[in-house]
Amino acid sequence: MASVDECRTALRKLSEQFDEVDQESRARHVVERSISCHISDLGVTFHGRIHHGGLGPFGDLPPADGKPADVKLTIGSDDLVSLVNGELDMGRAVFGGRVKVDASFGDLLRLRKLL
Repeated sequence: MASVDECRTALRKLSEQFDEVDQESRARHVVERSISCHISDLGVTFHGRIHHGGLGPFGDLPPADGKPADVKLTIGSDDLVSLVNGELDMGRAVFGGRVKVDASFGDLLRLRKLL
């Protein structure tokens, strides 16, 4: 099991990887959304945003407005680290039940094109 700090590091790395997505793709597929990433085996949830400027930063506190996240991810700590390190394919992880994504159909289509 990865630690909370390892998960924070993985989410920072994911944000950096998202920065590598070209501007044209971001402009076409990104709609500003709040994101929560629940680490199921650690019982912690990180909160962040996806926007034209990037992804994150992820923090421990939910948004001040109290609204639930538009996109909710649930993943195990080891799977998060493996996913970010390129050792786990997102599509296979979702269809295999290792990652749960709770989002609108439109958001799922947009995210699929970015990941």
